Amino acid sequence: MNLIGEKLMTKTRIEWIDFARIIAILTVLYIHATDGVYILSSNSIVDHSIYSQIFNYASLFIGRLGVPFFLMITGYLLLDRTYDDSKTQNFWMENCKDLIIITIIWVVIYFVTLEFINSGNTLINPTETGALFFSHMWYMPMIIGMYLSMPFVASAFKQFEIDTIYQATIVFSILAFIIPFISIIFEMNGISGMNLQYNLGFSGGAYGIYIILGYLVKKGKFKKISKHNLLALFIISFVICVLFQYYAFTIKYNFLLWYEFPFVMFGSLTLFELCSRMKSIRFNSSIKKLSKYSFAVFLIHNIFRLPLLPFIAALPYSEPVKTIILWILLVILSYATSAIIYKIPKFGKYILYME
Repeated sequence: MNLIGEKLMTKTRIEWIDFARIIAILTVLYIHATDGVYILSSNSIVDHSIYSQIFNYASLFIGRLGVPFFLMITGYLLLDRTYDDSKTQNFWMENCKDLIIITIIWVVIYFVTLEFINSGNTLINPTETGALFFSHMWYMPMIIGMYLSMPFVASAFKQFEIDTIYQATIVFSILAFIIPFISIIFEMNGISGMNLQYNLGFSGGAYGIYIILGYLVKKGKFKKISKHNLLALFIISFVICVLFQYYAFTIKYNFLLWYEFPFVMFGSLTLFELCSRMKSIRFNSSIKKLSKYSFAVFLIHNIFRLPLLPFIAALPYSEPVKTIILWILLVILSYATSAIIYKIPKFGKYILYME
């Protein structure tokens, strides 16, 4: 899957995909560290200094790159394939079935762990612990649904020229990203009732579009854009996301930077395209090993986040420093635990979805 894509790359590895997958998992851990620290450190971000607020807003943009990266890797690896009845059924059996089983297993693991943490911890509100603990599991049913549809979408794409797919993606992107953004602008300025009704049908919404964007990257649709312009677009997207969040805060508008925000899409796409142009990756053997554990780290890291949060929140440092400390600890503990569990017979395959 690209969070899971190790199974898809065992024969022919793509170095920059390994690198992109590491960026993705590290940014996912980073945003979970940021969310945890800022939720526990105070009741409202208004209690933080302007420096701390800007750090939070910048961190939210960086953290939001992870899921789009995983989805674009999925599109890059899976949409340019040929599927028939037999290949489709094999694809479902090898991916969807195992993912459903693993999701159920880890929901049980999380629930048991959460009950244990709540029973002996008075520092964290049970409602907050539940929200933090299961905050990343929305991804699993979403990606399973995308996997079920993948063979049909890939087969349909074979019937069309790349320009036709590109044009359709632009239209769907306007519906999924731009129109909601315009509605937010109106609402922030006191103009209500401007939510336009539309239906994206079988597109998969914003998440499906990210997958298609990965496919378009593979087809070279963005190669005409220079590296300098891509970098400029990435920086502009970053700045707009930070300023937009700060503006929402100043007018007391409840805004959550999410994957439907157009400049999260622009920022992640431009960075992904830049990664795809990397001709060689330094320390490739180490990158390959770290990439191998990306999905395992995704599953495991939240088990460490909650027990660590009360101690990190109590440290006599600013929230940005606490965030970095928690993030480093999550990276080290999650990777180390994944490597240890993987060595236990059968666990790597059945618990961590690793070959």
